[in-house]
Amino acid sequence: MALELSVQTKELVKDEDPAEGFLRMFLAGFTCADFSLNQYLLNLDIYKERLNPFFNQTVEELEAFFEPQRAAAERAGVRIAQMHMPYPIYVPQASTKVNRYLAQEVAPKSLRVAQFFGCKYIVVHGFKLRKYLGSEEAEWEQTEAFLAELAPLAKACGVTMCIENLYDGLAGHITEGPCCDAQRAAERIDRMNERFGAEVLGFCFDSGHANLIGLDFETFLRTLGPRLKVLHLHDNDGISDLHQIPYTFAKSRENTTSTDWDGLLRGLRAIHYEGTLNFETAPVLTAFPDGLQRVALHTLADIGRYWAKEIAGTDGENR
Repeated sequence: MALELSVQTKELVKDEDPAEGFLRMFLAGFTCADFSLNQYLLNLDIYKERLNPFFNQTVEELEAFFEPQRAAAERAGVRIAQMHMPYPIYVPQASTKVNRYLAQEVAPKSLRVAQFFGCKYIVVHGFKLRKYLGSEEAEWEQTEAFLAELAPLAKACGVTMCIENLYDGLAGHITEGPCCDAQRAAERIDRMNERFGAEVLGFCFDSGHANLIGLDFETFLRTLGPRLKVLHLHDNDGISDLHQIPYTFAKSRENTTSTDWDGLLRGLRAIHYEGTLNFETAPVLTAFPDGLQRVALHTLADIGRYWAKEIAGTDGENR
């Protein structure tokens, strides 16, 4: 059975008419969606401590707000397979009030919204604290404490929180961010799941972030194995986090791709990945004129279908 295709709802599904966006998604070939919960509290606003009142709503009010999206997705034949919690979910320079709000209102209510949508996976950004605390281990300790606070609720909601390989910046240079060591990530995921007796933690592999810091795609994925639950698939030039269509960028005039897509496919094939092929490519829809957005969406789906066949390989009959 071929892997299902997924794409972000951001820039595609509008609150005023969600049915139109989900139908466009389905007609292009996407049967799953990555619901962009992060669009309701933008990262730029969080960094500036400019919080809107959206997550002040009760869980019941949030469910009522999202009911049209849930119903529209179901009618269109699209499953909400994963979500993205607003990020950052902790800001070291921010006030205690802001960070308390993120931890006590935004994060738990995000899990409840995922449960409402019947969504099994939600991506949570780890804390970027290495330059403040002096080590990756101290950075993870803070993230682990935050995740552990949420874990009982995640377990009750039937939701797996997925940490993601991130990048950071230092003196104008791109550097490794949280969760860029696959072996450590695997050990930490296993430890937390054993602690809580459930699959409360998994991993989201982000191809764009991995390309920025030069991770070995195949080795990283092989190390994660079954802990890999979701994907953020998108392309960039190796310099900026652009979230564009795969195969868009080349390293040379001989068209060596900027991103190691072959390594991605080999890695996913090796671990018998069974999740969705999810494109985190919302900027693609704003990069193209309105008249070409449909073409861009169908191109993403075509790439996904090609990848699904490549990943199946000789094991295709066993899926």
